[in-house]
Amino acid sequence: MCYVCGKNNPRGLKLKFEHSEKGRLRSVVVFRKEHQGFKGIVHGGMIAMVLDEMMVNLAWKEGVPAVTAEFTVRLKKPAQIGEKVYLEGVIKKEGGRGIYTSSVAKNEKGEILASATATCVKIKNQSIILEEQIKES
Repeated sequence: MCYVCGKNNPRGLKLKFEHSEKGRLRSVVVFRKEHQGFKGIVHGGMIAMVLDEMMVNLAWKEGVPAVTAEFTVRLKKPAQIGEKVYLEGVIKKEGGRGIYTSSVAKNEKGEILASATATCVKIKNQSIILEEQIKES
């Protein structure tokens, strides 16, 4: 039921991910009218949400269940309703329980709309959670 990636959420974004390279995750989203802040512009919170998803979902895709512990986003240019927004998440470093990540959102021209960094924390009982995720797939 995840709003960003859940297949069963009727109102969700249902993002599909491309994880063809270790430490990197890509996706594309087109925001709808109900995602706007100012007329025709995507609400900054929506952008922040998908950037966060790109970072923490990448950890899960790589078999490391984690949650976001700290998150910083910088909104640089407005995303327009109806335009394709290209997303990319990257794992920068991993150490102890921490996973240090970044993500970026770009428009079709390749201009950066927003960027983010996060510290994700590995979940302690990873094997139990991974088994549950596999069952749900």
